[in-house]
Amino acid sequence: MAAIGSVDRVRAALLAAGHPDTITEFPATTRTAADAAAAIGCTVAQIAKSVVFRAGDQAALVIASGVNRVDAAKVAAVLGVALKRADGEWVRARTGFAIGGVAPLGHIAPPLLVFDRDLLALHPIWAAAGTPHHVFSTEAATLVRITGAPVAEVREG
Repeated sequence: MAAIGSVDRVRAALLAAGHPDTITEFPATTRTAADAAAAIGCTVAQIAKSVVFRAGDQAALVIASGVNRVDAAKVAAVLGVALKRADGEWVRARTGFAIGGVAPLGHIAPPLLVFDRDLLALHPIWAAAGTPHHVFSTEAATLVRITGAPVAEVREG
């Protein structure tokens, strides 16, 4: 039942933001960016993966291109906070989502957000929708608008 609630939170957040319900369920897992791209039939770069860090007691979520490794120091500089690694139990407690299904919106508590600039060149993009089997399609500029995330360079290197 928790998985259904997670997807429902994402759907409600999308609809509240004026975004159509583009959530799709896949029989194969979409837990990793590569898994999601294979299931959807898009490039790994088009997957808007959610990378979660700890910023004290608050989640810091980076919406990053599936091909990019996130540079935590760059994200910390954008947010102006110190970041630490977050384990799966902590991520679920702060976001309401299990790793592999962390959506960019619909969290149980608002996270700090940063949006990977590299996603702006890709159309469409796909993001997790609450479980490792659900994703939604959107446009990068739309996701920036509805999340309010600042756009920044987050890629390592």
